[in-house]
Amino acid sequence: MPDLSDVTAVAVIALAALLCGVLFSRLKQPAIIGYIVAGALLGPAGVGLANNRDAVDVLAEFGVLMLLFLVGMQLDLRRFVAGWRVALLTTAMQIVGCVGVALALSPLLGWNPGLSILLGFIVSVSSTAVVIKILESSDEIATPAGRMAIGILIAQDMAVVPMMMVLSALSRKGFNLLDLAKVGGSILFLVLLFFILLRYRVRLPFASTVAKHQDLSPLTGLAWCFGAATLASLLGLSPAYGAFLAGVVIGNSTQRASMLQSSQPIQSILMMVFFVSVGLLLDPRFIWQNLGTVLSLLLMVTVFKTLLNIGALKLLGESWPRCVMVGVSLAQIGEFSFVLAGIGKDNRLLGAQEARLVVTVTVLSLMLSPFWLMAARRLHKLGGNGAATSGDILRVFDFRDLPVLRRFRPESPSPEESA
Repeated sequence: MPDLSDVTAVAVIALAALLCGVLFSRLKQPAIIGYIVAGALLGPAGVGLANNRDAVDVLAEFGVLMLLFLVGMQLDLRRFVAGWRVALLTTAMQIVGCVGVALALSPLLGWNPGLSILLGFIVSVSSTAVVIKILESSDEIATPAGRMAIGILIAQDMAVVPMMMVLSALSRKGFNLLDLAKVGGSILFLVLLFFILLRYRVRLPFASTVAKHQDLSPLTGLAWCFGAATLASLLGLSPAYGAFLAGVVIGNSTQRASMLQSSQPIQSILMMVFFVSVGLLLDPRFIWQNLGTVLSLLLMVTVFKTLLNIGALKLLGESWPRCVMVGVSLAQIGEFSFVLAGIGKDNRLLGAQEARLVVTVTVLSLMLSPFWLMAARRLHKLGGNGAATSGDILRVFDFRDLPVLRRFRPESPSPEESA
């Protein structure tokens, strides 16, 4: 039986995550940012309640598998295939651009090729959870630009699995024929699976039995997720790849709706644990001691990703308004960057100090996203109106209309009160 103090610590962490998640949700921000804040407050840099990371890390790994499993289940293949060209080509240009810039900077900054590729991968991935929340709050998720952004996010999530395999190969000091065969074979198998699922609707085994017993549905989802992850691991592939494939199969089966509904609560809990574990890595003292470096990297990454996204979409023939909207919304570093950074650290591609810097910049990038998108919208509107006075430009960076700050703004007096 676990020690009472451990049980109490887990209970306090869960309660703190709930309160912070509710608070940030009330402020119209993604709950995941609240989970990160809870981890930072309770971790070694805060009150020091959660000092033992071993159990949290295990649950966090389960959270990553469930995240990819859910991404696969939510993937609407027919809608994705309809816009596959823009999604896949934009994602490819993002990855090539980020890795290319990192490799170009490596001689100046003393990075080895493995570290450069890792950092390029980390910067190229955007946040599915944060972008969807921002699009929902602005009623833009069903617009053409919103659907395009979601398609690109799904393509990025799909690209994470090959990235993991590439990083594992780099840790062994380069590729061999087996590594290339694994990466190529996994991509080929994914394409083949998509082709089959587009033509045939899958019926899961024991579906009628599971449907009669409500308690079996979440267990069936867990069995598919972790069973496929285990099988992939036994075949020498990434467990995340197996979890994603299992999600794709279920998401295009006749049991999709029921499995999504039953798996969502478990996935939410494990994702909460994952982001709390990220918060445990966040150190406010490290931010203060390296404030100039952190802010400089944050600005460079945000501006670079925005310009790269806009340029990639424009090359594919999209209109300027859509390029700006989608490009700015994808300008942050995403949650899978934590996973990639963890793999890089485990495989000694990333040092402890560099890992802390990556985590810090990523968390701040997630928090900056709503402000960055609002400023870009106002700049675009300002350019369209042809107004460019100093007062207009300053109002671009007046964020009092942002949902997170609107509730703290004093209400304007009515005309009767003004009179």
